[in-house]
Amino acid sequence: MKLFKSIPNPKEIRRNLGLNQQDFWSKVGVTQSGGSRYESGREMPKAVRELLRLVHIEHVDLTKVKRDDLLIAEMLKAQHPDLYKALKKSARQLKK
Repeated sequence: MKLFKSIPNPKEIRRNLGLNQQDFWSKVGVTQSGGSRYESGREMPKAVRELLRLVHIEHVDLTKVKRDDLLIAEMLKAQHPDLYKALKKSARQLKK
């Protein structure tokens, strides 16, 4: 997964999810009018693109992500890479 890659058509993503602009953009901290400008072709900042990818493409619920969870994941990855890889593989299989 490449971070900060371009989002070719946020309007199409929004429509495929069946959301109006207010609901879609508010989940990533953008106003409806700001989202409308992005949907019309205005360049999105990298941070907005990444939040859009996480929330609407990867379906990450940002309200459930805690700093400690991220720190634990980084520690697990660094100190026990084999276990981290096995857990990641298991998580992917659960999504299927």
